Amino acid sequence: MEMSELRIALVSGNYNYVRDGANQALNRLVEYLLRQGAAVRIYSPTVDEPAFEPTGDLVSLPSFAIPGRDEYRFPIALSPGVRRDLATFAPNVVHVASPDIVSHRAVSWARRRQVPVLASVHTRFETYFRYYNMAWFEPAVEAILRRFYRRCDALVAPSESMAQVLRDQRMNYDVGIWSRGVDREMFNPGRRDADWRRGLGFADDDVVIGFLGRLVMEKGLDVFSDTIDDLNRRGVPHKVLVIGEGPARDWFEARLPGAVFAGFQGGADLGRAVACMDVLFNPSITETFGNVTLEAMACGLPVVAAAATGSESLVSDGFSGRLIRPGAIHQFAEALRAYVEQPDLRARHGAAGEARAMEFSWDRINQAVADTYLRLIRQRAATRR
Repeated sequence: MEMSELRIALVSGNYNYVRDGANQALNRLVEYLLRQGAAVRIYSPTVDEPAFEPTGDLVSLPSFAIPGRDEYRFPIALSPGVRRDLATFAPNVVHVASPDIVSHRAVSWARRRQVPVLASVHTRFETYFRYYNMAWFEPAVEAILRRFYRRCDALVAPSESMAQVLRDQRMNYDVGIWSRGVDREMFNPGRRDADWRRGLGFADDDVVIGFLGRLVMEKGLDVFSDTIDDLNRRGVPHKVLVIGEGPARDWFEARLPGAVFAGFQGGADLGRAVACMDVLFNPSITETFGNVTLEAMACGLPVVAAAATGSESLVSDGFSGRLIRPGAIHQFAEALRAYVEQPDLRARHGAAGEARAMEFSWDRINQAVADTYLRLIRQRAATRR
């Protein structure tokens, strides 16, 4: 089978209505597949004013706003109209990108028709409950996820560390890698802009510790702010730059009264904002890859990150950054202090990270997903015979 014969139905809980690393990766994948001559149809909730225009043909799924997080929507059904659209499109592979009710229905639809299913894993949903005083619920969520992922023919994860977690959790026995790329035109050290930095109130010799991501508690905002408190108690001179928006912004601003909040940045503005940092601090443990980590590395920044899935596959501890035990405030602060006080160390580790980031080409990475589609179709055909 050739790439041009692929007909992919992509089912996702969020394709373009809120911008995040996962749906940007999905849109890049669809753009690549369309460029190779494949047919793709996307099924996802929609809103009147999405964060960005979708790549490809998007069919709206019935959905409702999630209580307490109304920027996100929960798809509720494969409606009769959507099922008719699926049948007319006649995919030869189904790709599910979120473990929700509609994806369950899509898997059932595919299994009845002997169409292979690939699931991509973008977030460690089971860890979210730790941030909402519901850690006791994590084993139950893991069991629910296991039931869903075992009904799929194969999984792809963004990093080897995340793939190993999925294997250890017995989610599936066919787990491959769909890594993430970085746009080197957008993210590189040359994007640093001294005038923009000065406009935010930073002096040229200030060492700026950056946070990049949606401002939600599961990104480790508590660990970030507690670590900055530790640095302040030690008298370590530094500044903080926060890039991103989200429902926890007011809480985060109250915890970081001296920080500069630059809000959402997109496109070339985002590359400039990241390059204007001096070190990225990413304490989150929920990412399966860590797009922000890779983007910072591409800009020549050392990264201090939690030793968790995603960052573990990108950062080489003591060579391009530091990997610290999740939640270890004192150790995080000590790692940041070293970068603040040692510009040579900062430059050396930043250069090593930039070299590592050059290995991530979007086309090569997305071809790996296309190859997985083709393999699953071949395997299903052999099973039928």
